[in-house]
Amino acid sequence: MNKKNARLLIILVLGMAVISFFALDLGRFITLENLKGHQQTFERYYTDYKFITISAYFLIYVSMATLSLPGAAVMTLAGGALFGLGTGLVLVSFASSVGATLAFLVSRFLLHDMVQRKYGDKLTAINEGVQKEGAFYLFSLRLVPVFPFFVINLLMGLTPMRVLVFYLVSQLGMLPGTVVYVNAGTQLAGIASLHNILSPGLIFSFVLLGVFPLLARWLVSFVQARRVYAKWPRPRKYDFNMVVVGGGSAGLVASYIGATVKAKVALIEKHKMGGDCLNTGCVPSKALLRSAKMLAYAARAREFGFRSGKFNYDFAEVMDRVQQVIKQVEPHDSTERYTGLGVDVFQGEARITSPFTIEVNGRRLTTRSIVVATGARPFVPPIPGLDHVDYLTSDNIWSLRKLPQRLVVLGGGPIGCELSQAFARLGSAVTQVEMAPRIMIREDEDVSEMIREQFEAEGVRVLTGHKAKQVRVDGNRQILVCGHLSGDVEIEFDNILVAVGRAANARGFGLSELGVRLRPNGTIETNGLLQTNFPNIYCAGDVAGPYQFTHTAAHQSWYAAVNALFGRFKTFGVDYSVIPWATFTDPEVARVGINIQEATEKEIPYEVTDYGIDDLDRAIADSEAHGVVRVLTRPGTDKILGVTIVGTHAGDLISEYVLAMKQGLGLNKILGTIHIYPTLAEANKYAAGSWKKAHAPERLLSWIGRYHRWVRG
Repeated sequence: MNKKNARLLIILVLGMAVISFFALDLGRFITLENLKGHQQTFERYYTDYKFITISAYFLIYVSMATLSLPGAAVMTLAGGALFGLGTGLVLVSFASSVGATLAFLVSRFLLHDMVQRKYGDKLTAINEGVQKEGAFYLFSLRLVPVFPFFVINLLMGLTPMRVLVFYLVSQLGMLPGTVVYVNAGTQLAGIASLHNILSPGLIFSFVLLGVFPLLARWLVSFVQARRVYAKWPRPRKYDFNMVVVGGGSAGLVASYIGATVKAKVALIEKHKMGGDCLNTGCVPSKALLRSAKMLAYAARAREFGFRSGKFNYDFAEVMDRVQQVIKQVEPHDSTERYTGLGVDVFQGEARITSPFTIEVNGRRLTTRSIVVATGARPFVPPIPGLDHVDYLTSDNIWSLRKLPQRLVVLGGGPIGCELSQAFARLGSAVTQVEMAPRIMIREDEDVSEMIREQFEAEGVRVLTGHKAKQVRVDGNRQILVCGHLSGDVEIEFDNILVAVGRAANARGFGLSELGVRLRPNGTIETNGLLQTNFPNIYCAGDVAGPYQFTHTAAHQSWYAAVNALFGRFKTFGVDYSVIPWATFTDPEVARVGINIQEATEKEIPYEVTDYGIDDLDRAIADSEAHGVVRVLTRPGTDKILGVTIVGTHAGDLISEYVLAMKQGLGLNKILGTIHIYPTLAEANKYAAGSWKKAHAPERLLSWIGRYHRWVRG
């Protein structure tokens, strides 16, 4: 029997049992009056048939708890009245826990997959919370009889809580209330109603009992914090509400937020304001890509109706333009701007000397909270011989003024791909080396292949499955030796660019000496509030992870700054539910949510809709008719799980889907939205239309066709 049929059978059996209970008015037997009226009869039967009575009572109790039927309180009283405190407590405790667990399992079997499939993205935080601390919260709820236990059973079945944990916590958590009720049952004659058992005072006591674990947890956290801060004396007064270390994207946003809410904020930057994004990352790379694209257009002159196209250019002037672009953007991130906003900006190296003090330029600053936003740097792998050549990274490549004739690029990720294509277009003979089976390994396989084909068409030599083993210098020759299945491969080069990832800047300014914990990958360990193990030290951006994008750094810094400044009143858990990104190759690759590769790995059911941009009028007019809009949806619904766009301006086009996913809008809403003609954005609407066509109600349309034939006579 498959799972679907099993569900139907269980629903049928349970439904019939519940209907029978109410249709036959079986509830009339499970009342306090009926129990008191037949107490002596029950006691005589128990005296004559102990085993049968105990078994029947246990099975009835378990069945009622499993079906979430009313009468549990009366059944518990009956346990005390019939069997006494000892035997009754054992019976009720186990019967109620077994019944609750069966209800939990029924809920999980019937509803868990459907609820997680439909609302999984909204339940991510709850699921993670249950996995980490579900037992703690379940125990608190079990102690408070104000919360209906049957509701707790059913709701917990929808979460990832383990069955054994649910059973054991329920057994322990329901025990105090069970003792009260069973003991009351031993004095059944003196009970006029259930209100005699749960008086306001007793309910209040239970509430206090339920709140106690929460208070205890707060107390433990308080004690732990005191222990963490034990050897660090708190200043009597603070110079600042918040000190931010690092003037990149995360640090600038955190400082801006602090200044906006009138906090006293200091920002410390040891090098250049704007961080990597402005000086060595996003801004210069996009400026270079734009110049390189002009050359690509010239090479495609005939596609646009020109007999020929040629640019006379000097590489040094192209790189000078990159610096000019940086200078134009610089005022947005400048010391002058942030000083004008009210931020105290310090140019110098920070050293965190305690959770409340930072030294910079010989001055000691005291602060209530610290936000660490020190970013990341290019990771340079320990390749033998690499240090014998002047290798390039994304940090120093911008100092080049002579075009490399033969350039080796190590890495097939976003940085490696973008710069490989850019330098190939500028005239370098580029060899891209990637040890993984393909470049852009996080994208779907066919997407990686599209980019590879484009690279090779433009002259980039793409070597995947090649691992850099050694750099050798033979006289004036520089050679990279790569390991491959077919044997070692030697690549001669003039310059080599290392673009294999980035390492967090988490050391060298006092965190290690303080005892701030790091993750195995070198990023700073933080909780959902972006706190370190020192509750007043927060982290944001590349140094925290898990995403190393400028926009996620800014996103995190809002949470870090707000929690740092207002955490005593209200805290906010950082939201990673909808994170978009783009690789700015040509064509661009933009993504939000999951793709086919991730859905398959995580066993997430999905449907895929592809719309080929080669069909789009504006793309045809622009001679950019290539690429795809790929949308993953939940089976049978228009709910968007993820989108990948390959094509010109994909990084801009993806925004509509980012908004849709964030606000819970489906493809029907996108299809019903007017898009300007002719624009590239129409691709999003046509993708929604392709989904709609694939989900057309064929049976209904067949009847509509018959209607129209009938109307025509």
